[in-house]
Amino acid sequence: MLTRIDHIGIACRDLDATVEFYRATYGFEVFHTEVNEEQGVREAMLRINGTDDGGASYLQLLEPTREDSAVGKWLAKNGEGVHHIAFGTADVDGDAEAIRGKGVRVLYEEPRIGSMGSRITFLHPKDCHGVLTELVTSAETPPAH
Repeated sequence: MLTRIDHIGIACRDLDATVEFYRATYGFEVFHTEVNEEQGVREAMLRINGTDDGGASYLQLLEPTREDSAVGKWLAKNGEGVHHIAFGTADVDGDAEAIRGKGVRVLYEEPRIGSMGSRITFLHPKDCHGVLTELVTSAETPPAH
């Protein structure tokens, strides 16, 4: 069962400048940063608030580290802006399978490791009214930033 909006992914060309905009404009601070070599991105997670299920909601700022990454290609085609929405779940495997059973294409056969040690998968945007959708099960203990 999906329990919350885990994060909104925003593609950007300059991570440091974008982080500074969100800090200066809204007061959001960086909770965690990392480079995900597999996905070809450098990212910053800005924590917005805690949630009733013990998780949190974030803005995930994504700067491609290479042009051929999914975010790099998306950014070249669409420019900066909202890239995807992610819903939190306690069981990414079970929820992905249930959604697959409803005819929605799940992009990974098995969930992969995502930000802060989470387990993730994506749903095809053409099956989700044009929205790239991510399912996220948070790590038991997120790594220190």
